[in-house]
Amino acid sequence: MNTELLSVQVAAKHQAAQDVVSLELVDPDGGPLPEFSPGAHIDVHLPGGFIRQYSLLNDCLQRSHFLIGVLREPQSRGGSVAVHDQVRVGDVLHISAPRNRFPLVAAERSLLFAGGIGITPLLCMARRLQATGAAFDLHYSCRSRTRAAFLDEILGPGLAGHAQAHFDDEPETALNVQSILAAAGAQTHVYVCGPSGYIDYILDQARAAGVDEARLHFERFALGEDEHPSAPVEGDVAFQVKLASTGEVFDIPADETVTSALDRQGVFIPVSCEEGICGTCLTGVSEGVPDHRDSYLTDAEHAANDQFTPCCSRARTPMLVLDL
Repeated sequence: MNTELLSVQVAAKHQAAQDVVSLELVDPDGGPLPEFSPGAHIDVHLPGGFIRQYSLLNDCLQRSHFLIGVLREPQSRGGSVAVHDQVRVGDVLHISAPRNRFPLVAAERSLLFAGGIGITPLLCMARRLQATGAAFDLHYSCRSRTRAAFLDEILGPGLAGHAQAHFDDEPETALNVQSILAAAGAQTHVYVCGPSGYIDYILDQARAAGVDEARLHFERFALGEDEHPSAPVEGDVAFQVKLASTGEVFDIPADETVTSALDRQGVFIPVSCEEGICGTCLTGVSEGVPDHRDSYLTDAEHAANDQFTPCCSRARTPMLVLDL
């Protein structure tokens, strides 16, 4: 797990839409920021000890700054409220280096579907596709124009002919996913990001239209009510974890997560979503077999059993040896 952090300064903070702010982050010394690719995100360490993941939405060739958009979540556990109410221009924050679990791949054509704040990684993708002359279309769905972030750019001349916006309170703009997918070519790749229900709807429609799994790409910012990781649940049993660096062994009760149990005993693993979707707590496993309950790792990574998400995953063997 890479724990190296970068210091960045908040150079600007703007109201991007109702309940959405954007932050421009720069190197405090004026130097270039790390490279990133479309779809990448960063971990942002916020006031109050929160760690949250935000997609980078500016052009990936811009090294002078990072731009993120943050929605004030109605059920916020503190992260989005900290951004909206506490972070100020001039503040210095700590962030991770960019990492990408939602990469843009070369394709004959790309269809980008964004719901709400899910526009952030897809706007970065659209900028790159436009700059390279690639064939693509961006469809941005939102409850209303007042809640649609970065709308001026999306509907502006830069993306003209590629982008359309769809609003719940403007029926004439309704998104017709079936017809869009029916007109897609056989090699079209589909990208979707937004609320869980929106993602599932687009993916279901794409599969029904014959788009194979290899051409479906999505990223979840949060899980639906019926998708939360099952840790702990009735029937779970206690197990132990051993720290490879010290040899210390700790008991993990049947009714407590690994991160919580270790934290009580002075071993801190950074966490953010606590749902197994962000990868902040990702920890290496050198011995034992994890019981994977996350939505972050791929099937192949699950099968390798050399890392797991201790915020929600457990063990299939009596002990896990962790790379800590």
